[in-house]
Amino acid sequence: VLLYLLALRVLAQVSHRQLLSGPPAAAGPRDFSAARARAYLDNITAIGPRTVGSPENEVLAVNYLLEQIRGIARESTDAHKIFVDIQRPTGSFSIDFLGGFTSYYANITNVIVKLEPRSGAEHAVLSNCHFDSVPNTPGASDDAVSCAVMLEILNTLSKSSESLQHAVIFLFNGAEENILQASHGFITQHEWAKSIRAFINLEAAGVGGKELVFQTGPENPWLVQAYVVAAKHPFASVVAQEIFQSGIIPADTDFRIYRDFGNVPGIDLAFIENGYIYHTKYDTSDRILTDSIQRAGDNILAVLKYLATSEKLAKSFEYRHGNVVFFDILGLFVLAYPARIGTIMNYITAVIAFIYLSKKVLQSKTRAIHNLKTLFTAFGLTLTSWVCTLVAVLVVAMFVSVIGRALSWYTHFYVSVSLYGSAAAAKLILVHMLAKKFFYKNTNEQYLGDIFFDASLMIWSIALAVMTQMGLCSAFICTLWVAFPLLTKLMVHKEFHQKGATMKFIVMYMLGMFVPYLYMLYLSWTVFEMFTPVMGRSGSEIPPDMVLAGFIVVFTMILSSYFVNFIYLVKSTKTTLVTLTTVFVVTLILVCSGIFFPYSSDAANPKPKRVFLQHTNRRFHDLDGNVIKSDSGIWINGFDYNGISHITPHVPEINDTIRTPCEEQAPFCGLPWILPVHFMFRLVKNWYLPAPEILPRSPIQFKVLSKELMPLNSVRLSFEVSGPSHMSLYVRPHEGSALSSWSLGDGTPVASVGGDYFVFYSHGLQAAPWHFWVELKAPEKHSDGIVSLAIAAHYFFGEDQKSPQLYALLERFPNWTFSSGWSCTYDLFVF
Repeated sequence: VLLYLLALRVLAQVSHRQLLSGPPAAAGPRDFSAARARAYLDNITAIGPRTVGSPENEVLAVNYLLEQIRGIARESTDAHKIFVDIQRPTGSFSIDFLGGFTSYYANITNVIVKLEPRSGAEHAVLSNCHFDSVPNTPGASDDAVSCAVMLEILNTLSKSSESLQHAVIFLFNGAEENILQASHGFITQHEWAKSIRAFINLEAAGVGGKELVFQTGPENPWLVQAYVVAAKHPFASVVAQEIFQSGIIPADTDFRIYRDFGNVPGIDLAFIENGYIYHTKYDTSDRILTDSIQRAGDNILAVLKYLATSEKLAKSFEYRHGNVVFFDILGLFVLAYPARIGTIMNYITAVIAFIYLSKKVLQSKTRAIHNLKTLFTAFGLTLTSWVCTLVAVLVVAMFVSVIGRALSWYTHFYVSVSLYGSAAAAKLILVHMLAKKFFYKNTNEQYLGDIFFDASLMIWSIALAVMTQMGLCSAFICTLWVAFPLLTKLMVHKEFHQKGATMKFIVMYMLGMFVPYLYMLYLSWTVFEMFTPVMGRSGSEIPPDMVLAGFIVVFTMILSSYFVNFIYLVKSTKTTLVTLTTVFVVTLILVCSGIFFPYSSDAANPKPKRVFLQHTNRRFHDLDGNVIKSDSGIWINGFDYNGISHITPHVPEINDTIRTPCEEQAPFCGLPWILPVHFMFRLVKNWYLPAPEILPRSPIQFKVLSKELMPLNSVRLSFEVSGPSHMSLYVRPHEGSALSSWSLGDGTPVASVGGDYFVFYSHGLQAAPWHFWVELKAPEKHSDGIVSLAIAAHYFFGEDQKSPQLYALLERFPNWTFSSGWSCTYDLFVF
């Protein structure tokens, strides 16, 4: 465990040093300049939060971008032409993200620049960033730094005397945080979108550090090869791609829009370091290292130039043939090869391993059955030890969660390794030590070591075959864990059976295992770098300790798989077991005592608790339009598993007596969700603090325009809505009724998790009233109506954003929280 901790620490330090080998050299006019990019970044973030619909986003940020672009255009060389366009699209689409919902946008903003050769170009590569931010945050990493990098790349390319073969389109999109709206408006409506053959999407899941390529394609291996050839500081992993696309991480990017609605292949990359302050007030420009900007700029500029001069770009669809396996080696270079080649390699490796195991079993025909039985016994015992370890550690994690000590490792990551890593290692050793003592009491130690090596090899070979059959590119990891140990075993076979050769055997064994172990440590660092901060914003449903403990157990099992045999080779593991148990017990006692506070207000490295507060007015109408219930209060959500237990001592009125009740008759429990993330939160971990009614200066206007009887017992209801830039529409058909069609998305309603229908709406500075209709099939008798429809209005900026009561409450929150607040209304109608 100590070696594991040390290795992770060393890898983290190496990773930081790899940003650049030294300070950035002075940039010439044709080189990417991090200094110039930082100036752009500072100016964009100085505008403040840039929420869609706000003057900061729609006017100030747009004017700044246009000013810089026009200045760059004036200084460009004669080799290029630069065109600038402002797009303000209106549209609608459905998406299965966050449980499924429909999005509608009106008059949002895109700033688009096309750099092309003087003679023109038929094809183009797209570079995409977004300049909007979530409310109450400066959005330096997400995604102002990417826009600053793109401005500097535009500046660099425009000053080059070398003509490009294809155009480069720079999309500065103004509504990504509204769940990918602006990219949809561009790719489905702008005339330049027709020429795009590939794209690079610049995103963030953290603040600075190295930018990880975590999605490519779909298919199009030539795009990965372009990155492999061109990128100066590569950092890419197909493992990250398969994890992200599995939906485990509650996030998505514009990559999905270009892939699904534009049928365009691309590369998705994001900063992943320090996700603790992602989407918080701490996401400021000064926290992003200049080296990170230089590194990202060098990479993206090189890849864009490569694509803009590639013959393959013009015929990108001809090169769409299968997926690709890709992964970097310590950030030094990237290995990439077609998945079909990987499949062949994987199966060959698995077959060789099975042949080796078969020969071992059949080497003595008289003992073949005995050897087979012994191998399968060791195989079963190894799996049993893994299951026992996983169960035991998860029980500890659940205990820690139940007693209210979840996330004790959030600020102190070493606590998780000391607690769950030591428990996992101790449990593994204990199971095998007991097996050695009682089950294999009189068995030769070298024979046992040999058998348990073979058992691990068998497990990895089966995993390799299964993952390959499932089509997972990540199966290359299993190939490493089969090929290198098998080669090592063949090399040290003679030394293993020679007395007095123990040290030589250990040295050769360790050297042979060096590659898979080093890569797994490197990969584990990347996984923990991404996942640990996510646990602080993953909702109240999933205990984060269970998730992290599971990850640690899995990595412990992987890293111990070829060292279990040493338990049977050494005389005693008692000292090791006692040491690990002591570390576990001491750490558990300290965790239970509460000495490890989860959150940090350290100015240099904050790890805040996220809390969202909405000062809400609610009105519930009956079938005749009469208000049957109304209330007002501040709805409070703690964005992690701990709820508000740590906040109550500082704000006593926020306690368990104000739990949020569910209004069963209302869609989404009668609560003003801005996005359909209700499945991530339990109502027992929501609070509703009574507060005075708010009076927005621009209240929502909701009108029924018509009610039409349609064929087949259907009813069409048409509506007009005016209100703030962000609204949420919820629809719940009553029992016996069914929502058959509507004017949103592609016309086919998409239900969210739970059965209600959710529509997210936003508009730019100015927009006409929102008109839409819904059509329902209704039963003959419907005395209580056929549908409940609710509309929530969210005031994210301006004078209506925060009431005096909300301001006063936010001021009382401790400094280790990031508390984001706004005002909203919720109106329910029955038709």
